[in-house]
Amino acid sequence: MRNIALVPLVSAALAGCAAQSGTPSPSGAPLVPTLELTADAETVPVGTINRDAADDPAIWRNAANPAKSLIVGTDKRAGLYVYGLDGSKKSFLPEGELNNVDLREVTIAGEKTVLVGASIRNDRAHAHIGLYKLDTDSAQLELLGKYPAGPGEAYGFCFGQDSGGEIFAYMIEKSGFVREITLAFAGGIPTATITRSHKLATQPEGCVVDDRTGRLYVGEENSGIWLFDLATDNFKPQRFAHINGRELVADVEGLALAPEGDNGGYLVASSQGDSAYVLYDLLTGAYINRFRLVDGAIDGTSETDGIEVKLGDFGPAYPDGLMIMQDGANEGGTQNFKLVSWAKIKVAIAP
Repeated sequence: MRNIALVPLVSAALAGCAAQSGTPSPSGAPLVPTLELTADAETVPVGTINRDAADDPAIWRNAANPAKSLIVGTDKRAGLYVYGLDGSKKSFLPEGELNNVDLREVTIAGEKTVLVGASIRNDRAHAHIGLYKLDTDSAQLELLGKYPAGPGEAYGFCFGQDSGGEIFAYMIEKSGFVREITLAFAGGIPTATITRSHKLATQPEGCVVDDRTGRLYVGEENSGIWLFDLATDNFKPQRFAHINGRELVADVEGLALAPEGDNGGYLVASSQGDSAYVLYDLLTGAYINRFRLVDGAIDGTSETDGIEVKLGDFGPAYPDGLMIMQDGANEGGTQNFKLVSWAKIKVAIAP
């Protein structure tokens, strides 16, 4: 990806030490204060009932008609859902065990395409990537192909895209491998080539790429968040945030970006161990704030896996953007996804 110098990071663990009051975390350490917000909407539940099933969302924003934007979400026991902003089910593609999902707008064979990718876990010994085309008019997904992504169990997944439009997929394998896979679409036919890899010490899952800066962020569930500078050749991570039981509680799960300006904004992480969401400054790594969703007109969330943030106009309910989070214990027992206005979050976290 393009060569961009990294800004030195401030330790998130040090940045959060000023405020130590709060409810004890599951580890017994005192949490920093945690804001309480409520959801604005929710999707219909996934089809797999009474099991850990819903996992990870992705958002396609319809710039021409924000109300027609779409959400793609995984049922990790069954396949891929497409939802409307009202939470209604638009379509379902039965693909078996798909864990994490991401999307990018790309050009394939001269055609603008919403490319969806997912980590396929049907074969626990061999990871695969599923690539799909999202028809934004019909809200249907079409399989483009399934591609080997190395040995081991597929787990986390995200896309990256450089300034020249080249697309990369990042497979997070359950035993710790982070693999970069270069995608190509010569003649409209996708190909996938593993180009780099690095093994973390323990199990990772969530990942997200900041296309502006060429940074890949990966969550190691019981350790913290790592940053890979994709412009370098060695593909070695540096620490971005520690799990410390104060700001970030194990497991760290989904990661999402809320970009602002040329290279600023927020990294948002799911602090699954205490059912909260943590925000960090992308430029410095400093801890900013944390919140959780509590019961309101819509029930709150707990034990969240995947999250996604997409900024921009999504209509009157979401004028500045949208955050979506998986709910691990949805009211009624069948998991779904919750929607929250980013404008609400920004007001709440402001100093």
